Amino acid sequence: MAATAADKLTAELGAPPTERFCELDDRDLEFLADALRHAREEQAAGLDRAAEDSLKMVPAIARGPVRRILFR
Repeated sequence: MAATAADKLTAELGAPPTERFCELDDRDLEFLADALRHAREEQAAGLDRAAEDSLKMVPAIARGPVRRILFR
């Protein structure tokens, strides 16, 4: 069974959207869900880059163990 645009938006929000969103057509709901997903992916990528950059402050010999401890 294919998910509707409203279902995709609900999944991205983690909760049902407010009634005002029901006024949007499926194309707009799909666009909004895709935009939210993309924003989350960009945020996660930025956090990953920041975490890796922060490891540069740890001495090279300790980076492996520190990475395993912090980022299991």
